[in-house]
Amino acid sequence: MELLEIILIAIGLAMDAFAVSICKGLSMKKMSWKKALIVGLYFGIFQGVMPVIGYLLGTSFESLVTKIDHWIAFGLLVFIGANMLKEAFGNDSENYNDNVDFKSMVVLAIATSIDALAIGITFAFLQVNITLAPLLIGIITFIICIIGVKIGNKFGDKYERKAETVGGLILILMGIKILLEHLGII
Repeated sequence: MELLEIILIAIGLAMDAFAVSICKGLSMKKMSWKKALIVGLYFGIFQGVMPVIGYLLGTSFESLVTKIDHWIAFGLLVFIGANMLKEAFGNDSENYNDNVDFKSMVVLAIATSIDALAIGITFAFLQVNITLAPLLIGIITFIICIIGVKIGNKFGDKYERKAETVGGLILILMGIKILLEHLGII
């Protein structure tokens, strides 16, 4: 696998984390670069580590992982999206959930990196450089997520409730899309 292909895979894998980063930025009353860096680090680290785990699992667990990865991603994304919708339609308009604590971020990072685990399994079959690929995936995800937080924060200043509603719907639709793709429906 060539460098350009790895970069394109990294960008593709980062899109789920990018969407969640936008949603995280929406919930920030004021842009915090420290929190944006934390979001980027969580997503970048998980996106970089999951392919290594997938690579190590290799062929022996391929059928198990590919049978459930879409259900895990679906469940987590729908849960997170539903919570965003609940917050958007709640009575407390000043309730900003810009929390970047370990518990909050780990759930989000796992939800967005399940596909990276499956990619890691394919890396084992394609003899991809398992040092370079995860490093690029992590760095690209980190950068894209920081940008996502900033974009989300700017958009959220003007259209807070609508943006959070759209963000929640996007996460739910992403979960449904992942599930339908893996079930062979689309």
